[in-house]
Amino acid sequence: MSDKERGYAHRVDILAPAPDVWSALTGAAHLARWCAPGARIQPRAGGLFRASVDRVTEFEAHIDVFDPPRRLRLIYLPVSSLPPAGSVMIDDFILDPVAGGTIVRLLGAGVPAGGQWDTQYSRLRASWQQALTRLKVYVEKQLKPGAVS
Repeated sequence: MSDKERGYAHRVDILAPAPDVWSALTGAAHLARWCAPGARIQPRAGGLFRASVDRVTEFEAHIDVFDPPRRLRLIYLPVSSLPPAGSVMIDDFILDPVAGGTIVRLLGAGVPAGGQWDTQYSRLRASWQQALTRLKVYVEKQLKPGAVS
């Protein structure tokens, strides 16, 4: 990442096995419940992810890495309602099984450092943090154990 780009890192510990967390992350019906109501996903390498994580801008991404139940990497496509990025924006979800649950890490990169991106950057960081908290609550409280889709 250059000095013209910025990123973010989030971590959430979920008291559920990695396959259940993976199901919530990549199952279309589950994704719409914790991420965004209109969220859509084609869960496979080369598939598509579409959601309005910040409830303002709809993002569309190519699924570059699909490694169940370990890793999901999204490469975002340009959004016409945002300033040109001049970089490739990426979100990389990494799931690590641990005793009693799963650690979910989200590493975001490639967000332009220019002032015209300050608001969007703040929204993305805060929105993903809130979304991961909703993912935790959804998996721990609402998702039936073993409900892999």
